[in-house]
Amino acid sequence: MKQLTLALVAHDAKKDDMADFVAMYEDDIRPFALFATGTTGGRVMERCPSLSVTRLKSGPLGGDQQIGAMIAEGKIDALFFFVDPLSPHPHDVDVKALMRLALVYNIPMALNPATAERLIESFRD
Repeated sequence: MKQLTLALVAHDAKKDDMADFVAMYEDDIRPFALFATGTTGGRVMERCPSLSVTRLKSGPLGGDQQIGAMIAEGKIDALFFFVDPLSPHPHDVDVKALMRLALVYNIPMALNPATAERLIESFRD
């Protein structure tokens, strides 16, 4: 069975939530190949140093687009993107493009911890 690939992205106000979530489900997430946008990946690595995370560029500097390209190439199996709906985001166009690609390529996408938890449970089966 091929190793599944999980992409991790979080808006600034949700980066700690992402690191907390990954720490809570570290054993479930460990089998995945992990890719993350720069700062999100850094926070996850600080919190879970035993996990191997490939850090891409920061979202506004092209990281969202790098993950989008990986989705288009069939290299991402699921996307956890913890969104902050209460703050403006200057790179909103990139965020929408990433979400659009996940929808177009039918990639499971969790936009909050509750949905990410359900996806984790589905991968246990």
